[in-house]
Amino acid sequence: MQVDIARREIALKLVYYGPALSGKTTNLQALHRVLPDESAGRLMSLETRDDRTLFFDLLPLRIEAAGGLKLKLKLYTVPGQVCHNATRRLVLQAADGVAFIADSRRSEIASNAESFQNLAENLHVNGLDLRRMPLVIQFNKRDLPDIRPDDEIDELARRGREPVFKSIASEGKGVLETFLGLLQLTWNRLQEEHHLDERFGLDSRQLLLRVTSLLGLPKGLVRDVTAGPPGGPRGG
Repeated sequence: MQVDIARREIALKLVYYGPALSGKTTNLQALHRVLPDESAGRLMSLETRDDRTLFFDLLPLRIEAAGGLKLKLKLYTVPGQVCHNATRRLVLQAADGVAFIADSRRSEIASNAESFQNLAENLHVNGLDLRRMPLVIQFNKRDLPDIRPDDEIDELARRGREPVFKSIASEGKGVLETFLGLLQLTWNRLQEEHHLDERFGLDSRQLLLRVTSLLGLPKGLVRDVTAGPPGGPRGG
């Protein structure tokens, strides 16, 4: 988290992590399509022949909060290919929250587990603790054949500590809910550690309602998200 007292601005960095072609880029593209022009900056993507995101996608989202405070959200994805691990590590530096985008297909269970282990290792290298990092998991590609069934995903969610979302990112389904869940979890953790409401005269719930309204989501999606020590997608 970066705080600019003079400008009354808080900047949060949220990173979308996961194996190659799991839908990280698609999530950011879907978010960018629904945001008002005045709130979202230009979506930037660097592509190569062997990976969609050689470096990262950057989606700067600015939200005016009560009292004139600006909440700036910087959304990144990491490249999925293993050969770009140094870039993954670089993008993770100073992350405030992580959305792990998993592929729902049974054939990708091992890739999901490998990528999650890589996430833990790269956080550690950056001096960040997976157990304290706000983390949500999205099981994407629910429209494809041979996916893990809903009851199996629900059981993984019950066994884990992190919020789990189901998605078809190519159709925009579950994308906004995943983002809002990550933002809530991240904000709650920072509020717990830094007492942001008291320092800036904020009302966290009203701030999150403002984000929800901006995204065109029902207000009922704003809820308390408990932030226990995050684990991984148990069982892969």
